[in-house]
Amino acid sequence: MKWLIALALCLIGARLSAQKVDPYASVNSEYDEQAPLLAPDGRVLYFTIANHPLNVGGKKDPGDIWFCVRMGDQWSAPVHGGSVINDRGYNAAGALSADGESLYLLGHYGAAGAAASSQGIAVSKRAGEGWGRPVNITIPYFLNREAMLSGSFNADQTVFVFAAESYATVGAEDLYVTFFQNGRWSEPRSLGRQINTPFQELSPSLSADTKMLYFATNGRRGYGSFDVYYAERLDDSWVRWSAPVNMGSRINSEARELYYQTYPLRGFSLYTSTRNSDGYGDIKSYYDSLPPMASQPPDTAIRMMEITREPGQTNKVVRLSGRVQSTATAEPLMATIVFKSSKVYSVTTNKEGQYALTVPSTDVYSIQVSAPGHVNTLEQLDIHTYEMEALELNFRLQPIAVGTTVNLKSLLFKISTTELLPESYPELDVVAEFLKTNPKVEIELHGHTDNRGDPRKNLQLSKDRVETVKRYLTSKGIGARRIRGKGYGGSKPIASGDSEESRRLNRRVEFTILKN
Repeated sequence: MKWLIALALCLIGARLSAQKVDPYASVNSEYDEQAPLLAPDGRVLYFTIANHPLNVGGKKDPGDIWFCVRMGDQWSAPVHGGSVINDRGYNAAGALSADGESLYLLGHYGAAGAAASSQGIAVSKRAGEGWGRPVNITIPYFLNREAMLSGSFNADQTVFVFAAESYATVGAEDLYVTFFQNGRWSEPRSLGRQINTPFQELSPSLSADTKMLYFATNGRRGYGSFDVYYAERLDDSWVRWSAPVNMGSRINSEARELYYQTYPLRGFSLYTSTRNSDGYGDIKSYYDSLPPMASQPPDTAIRMMEITREPGQTNKVVRLSGRVQSTATAEPLMATIVFKSSKVYSVTTNKEGQYALTVPSTDVYSIQVSAPGHVNTLEQLDIHTYEMEALELNFRLQPIAVGTTVNLKSLLFKISTTELLPESYPELDVVAEFLKTNPKVEIELHGHTDNRGDPRKNLQLSKDRVETVKRYLTSKGIGARRIRGKGYGGSKPIASGDSEESRRLNRRVEFTILKN
């Protein structure tokens, strides 16, 4: 009874009070609130708080699950979700079953005390007043190179949409879907290029009938940073969608909006925004319903932003900003970012991993990101057809550690040959520079093919391609003794191989760090 009294003392004004008190004033704090999830009965609000001193990992913890309890029209102060469903990794709730007995979690859980990983989902069963130890759920061919996982489920937890940097990713993070059928989860399927851009798509959610998709992206012309969009699914392929529509100024701003999720039976939606926030991100609500898809025109303010510039401004420029973090810990990195086109632009992040610079918006850029103790990465940025004033680009680097595997996704060969395509050389040069900067590192190259054709010929082709890559690296001054190589043919697929898309994913070259 004492804890009920203590919670009651923390309550704020009612949601619809005449004074218009912020209904989440007791929920939001000076820290970063993320991923709000309302229980089906509306009585409990789960969400993630990043870098809170009471998290399991303290201020360096990338996120723990907290909750608030509704009493009448009021919310309690946040309560930490406990060390069973939280650890030193990133923790977030994805769904609660209709009976309230199963909590679906975003990520896999290790042994007690070990940090969670972003390589799948887990479920925790109710145990008394709390939750039991999470049980990891296997999703075949699941890969997320990011340290955190965002996503949500439909009402009966048979459809899971999520954001990940995976095998078929177009940009940093793309949106995928997987289905629970016949007692198992299916191989993830990309939602396609109508949804995914060369930039970041995050925090997807679905309408109750799974026909409407809501998501945040920094890859479309919007108000500034991440904006929330929605699109209608046109068939059961999950790759045909109506053109995504910006939610407009009722939700989006020049700040960062994420985690939009509708609760139509309760007449409102929840999302997070950094606009006028207490900390980095706050939970906000929107009390309205989305107009019918066919009658929703593009937002006028957005069209104005696309074509309007300051008087006298002749040069088309874009302000780039974002953050660089480690994939292992999500901690910010002191990094150097180099943008190359006809000219070179360089910027260094601050101690919070943040950067900002302005570049012409009429070019195609290669972006090299490097940080001490981490593997360099190379990305492409094509904005010459965009007219935007600001773009948020975030990067995550893999640590230099024994066992770290790097997929050279831009390394391409002519079909059935060992001849490198020209677009392969920039990425190989980045690998060579990484090895020069870290002279103690030794690597093993791995060559893979798809499952078509003669297995013996595929095995030999994969070995020959590895030798081609090794010769190129040694020609750049890397000692041959630092580079080992193996060919696996089609024996180690990362996708099913049932379609051309999945076979393309299986045709790859990777390297694994053997010594650092």
